Amino acid sequence: MKILGVDPGTVVMGYGVIETGDGEPVFIKCGVIKPPARSSIGERLSFLYQHLMEIIVATNPDVIAIEQPFVAKNARTALAIGRAQAIAILSAANCNIPSFEYTPAKIKQRVTTYGASSKEQVQEMVRLQLGLDHTPEPDDAADALAVALCHMSETHVNNLLQQ
Repeated sequence: MKILGVDPGTVVMGYGVIETGDGEPVFIKCGVIKPPARSSIGERLSFLYQHLMEIIVATNPDVIAIEQPFVAKNARTALAIGRAQAIAILSAANCNIPSFEYTPAKIKQRVTTYGASSKEQVQEMVRLQLGLDHTPEPDDAADALAVALCHMSETHVNNLLQQ
């Protein structure tokens, strides 16, 4: 199964692609989508949509896993992230790809086994689980890989529970 993880944002959107099978997850690619600075929100969302669609076409994922916004920090930021999250959901729907959403705490729990892990701990576990020499950069790309790993783990747990 090929999983595209998305760390939504209107300033920077991270993405990460992994492939899973019977063994360990395999890193495919990761990066960020950065709309032009000082562009309007409509232009940013259009830019994000177009580039995310290009990534979907290029990587052909089976599922898309998306981080949900964390509202407690800043409502304004959460609303902006929610817009970018909607772009990711729309992109998946327009390509007939199932999408799944995960809270930051769920992602941390599945990747590190501790729901209150630091960003650095999550990124180190991403590096270790994917067998990489260094932590993927920038942070948004590493976070997107964590979302993909979360979906992989969640799928594994659900499959075990169904047996």
